[in-house]
Amino acid sequence: MGEHGVSKQAKAANRKAVKPESRLAMVRRARKINRELAEVFPYAHPELDFRNPFELLVATVLSAQTTDLRVNQTTPALFAKYPTPEDLAAAVPEEVEELIRPTGFFRAKTKSIMGLAAALRDDFDGEVPGRLDDLVKLPGVGRKTAFVVLGNAFGVPGITVDTHFMRLVRRWRWTEQEDPVKIEAEIATIFPKSEWTMLSHRVIFHGRRICHARKPACGACPITHLCPSYGEGETDPEKARKLLKYEMGGFPGQRLDPPPGYPGRPAPPLGASG
Repeated sequence: MGEHGVSKQAKAANRKAVKPESRLAMVRRARKINRELAEVFPYAHPELDFRNPFELLVATVLSAQTTDLRVNQTTPALFAKYPTPEDLAAAVPEEVEELIRPTGFFRAKTKSIMGLAAALRDDFDGEVPGRLDDLVKLPGVGRKTAFVVLGNAFGVPGITVDTHFMRLVRRWRWTEQEDPVKIEAEIATIFPKSEWTMLSHRVIFHGRRICHARKPACGACPITHLCPSYGEGETDPEKARKLLKYEMGGFPGQRLDPPPGYPGRPAPPLGASG
């Protein structure tokens, strides 16, 4: 990181020790983190493969308790067999279970995705609704899933509070809340609505690639000078660099079909190596 990075880290530590941070100072720091993450991850995007709102909705439900990569490796066969809500609603449950088995909790997930498919067929003319109130009424769909769909399929701003987002906003001391809905509400007061969707992508990207749950790569982090939790992870630059994941570490990302501009390698299909 060099002398400049170390001096910035020292300044951050000294600042933290001198006096508590005011609300205004926190908001300014938070917005600067967002701006700097936008420079680090200009290609940040949803890491689920999808071609339409229905595919994104189903993929997001399937992503619970598993990786986006595993979902992306599983959904091609699912959507090839059941391309529409009508098709999925009329499916044989055991056949759906077998297709989505790699994502885990496949019986509960089958019930959810077949239930939401039936609801789309019966209540929304086979179309995914573009309103939060409608989406959260669908089986297996909570606020997090709804905001993923609204932000990425309909262009409606929303904050996606997943495990990475919760971890990082607490590490950065943007909030002390632990409940996802309360976290969402607090973060919404810090940033303009127009930033909510991309902020979510950037924070989640940073959490997956650098600021990991068990061992953050502090020594390879570009925003240490803004982080009050610097030092919780590996601070040696060389050791930290080895902790980087996905394209930051030279490995494939989560998507089999990444969007244009993604600098990493596409992930391999299910059963393939690479």
